[in-house]
Amino acid sequence: MKTILSTAAALLALSGTAAFAEGDVAAGEKDFNKCKACHAIVSPDDEVIVKGGKTGPNLWGVVGRTAGTEESFKRYSDEMQQLGAEGFVWTVEEIAAYTPNASDFLEEKLGLDKVRTAMTPQRLKDPTDVAAFLAQYGPEDDEDGEDDAEE
Repeated sequence: MKTILSTAAALLALSGTAAFAEGDVAAGEKDFNKCKACHAIVSPDDEVIVKGGKTGPNLWGVVGRTAGTEESFKRYSDEMQQLGAEGFVWTVEEIAAYTPNASDFLEEKLGLDKVRTAMTPQRLKDPTDVAAFLAQYGPEDDEDGEDDAEE
């Protein structure tokens, strides 16, 4: 039994925790089908990656973007704009926390009661997978994760 536990611990250490934190991009692509009723992914040069609705903002470059700042989207809630004004930047982890219930997320982040959002709670197999799928669409980042390109 001790050998099995040692082997399992060694395999876990060798695999690294980053693989678990990153999510499964292929599974995320499949689960994103639930999101595309309201969201599209369209590059700055108008390449349509995922054709979707316009009820929500374009999710190209969402990972690394300050909340509530997608220029083409004009219907952000006051709460989302407040979150952005406070300097909140979307990460894979934060997107994974947001997607199951946007209202609860904003209430917690902003210390508010009864936030109402247009985004309905999402039943995703693993929100980290969708966040990992989204993370692949955006500006090229340098090694420290910062986008050095001028917009």
